[in-house]
Amino acid sequence: MTIRRFAGGVHPPDNKAPTAGEAVRPGPVPERLVLPMSQHLGAPCKPLVAKGDRVVRGQVVGDVEALISAPIHSPVSGEVIDVGPALSPGGIRVESVVIAPDADQDLSVFKPIDAARDDVKAAVRAAGIVGLGGAAFPSAVKLSPPKQFAIDTLILNGCECEPFLTCDHRMMVERAEAVIAGAGLIAKTVGAKQVFIGVEDNKPDAIAALKAATNGAELEVVSLKTHYPQGAEKQLIYAITGRAVPRGQLPAAVGVLVHNVGTAVAVAEAVEQRKPLMERVVTVAGSVASPGNYLALIGTPLSALVEAAGGLVGDVGRIVAGGPMTGQPLASLDVPVVKGTSGVVVLTAAESAPIVDGDQPCIRCGRCVEACPMKLHPYQIASVSDRRMWSEVERYYALDCIECGCCSYVCPTRRPLVQLIKLGKAALMSKGVKQ
Repeated sequence: MTIRRFAGGVHPPDNKAPTAGEAVRPGPVPERLVLPMSQHLGAPCKPLVAKGDRVVRGQVVGDVEALISAPIHSPVSGEVIDVGPALSPGGIRVESVVIAPDADQDLSVFKPIDAARDDVKAAVRAAGIVGLGGAAFPSAVKLSPPKQFAIDTLILNGCECEPFLTCDHRMMVERAEAVIAGAGLIAKTVGAKQVFIGVEDNKPDAIAALKAATNGAELEVVSLKTHYPQGAEKQLIYAITGRAVPRGQLPAAVGVLVHNVGTAVAVAEAVEQRKPLMERVVTVAGSVASPGNYLALIGTPLSALVEAAGGLVGDVGRIVAGGPMTGQPLASLDVPVVKGTSGVVVLTAAESAPIVDGDQPCIRCGRCVEACPMKLHPYQIASVSDRRMWSEVERYYALDCIECGCCSYVCPTRRPLVQLIKLGKAALMSKGVKQ
């Protein structure tokens, strides 16, 4: 098939070698787990338990009657020791359920979800599945696209183009059959006749594993050029199908639905095993003694994961939840793994320098324009946003920005372009301007 190159993009060092060949390790069972009631886009859950309650692994501890939301389950059996505000990876305190696990813990058993096997949407909703690529959009909602759009193509995103991260890579290598099974369930649910799994060509073992696992399934594993941000939704759709998603529209407008490969595995587990989403694979990489991928219980403190990876080493400059291009810088490791946590990346002081240096004047070099995969003028958006000129921010299409970080990466004066653009987007959305 024809693979198309999207506009812009960059080629940062992928830094994946230390963890790409490492099999997923069991994560620790910490002394306490913190379960924020807001781990997804949409309405936060309300706690369904109180301090002193006993819970079992797989029990729903938070939910809300809202279209865009997803229930939260206890990853362990134990005692609820607190219900109240706790620090989240986003740096704010949110309503949370804190659980002390029992000393003897059998993680092979759990309370099954209550949903019919032939109702994939209901099973996905009951399992609390959200997009595991980082966006954390409730998957059951995504399986119900607007009725005016007919979905003919499903794409599973296995690109994992962020530097350092290899959690999706290992899922494709070790759980290829589950990826294929999840793809089939999703495609059947939305009526997609074409199914593609897009994987960057720096993951040949993942591509081989997926092809070997197809077993006659009507889908195509597509090897894509390693080019950041190849895994961005609109760029991925264009590369595989040649369809350009119109400004302000969802992929459904061009008949396409995109899910992450990890999400597909979670869907297969929910339908076939009745298993709720209670754990996910997290990459711990960078300046740690033993980088690797861990099957971490949701709610595990990031400090426990770093300790499991041998602890911090060297001249640490910054720690990021997620990848270094789009991840959330952390002020503390005393925050939990949430459903959208794909990695903990420890950067050295030298690696952090392009991010943390002070603001400098724009020199109008145009590198950010050349790198922008959305064909925007990042320098201009950042400039008017910095001056709080919100009508100009809208006029330069700031809401089209996918916050990939390419502009900041190439800026020779190290301007905080993404942060300024985010500021402008937030201002527009607070005024009711729709993305």
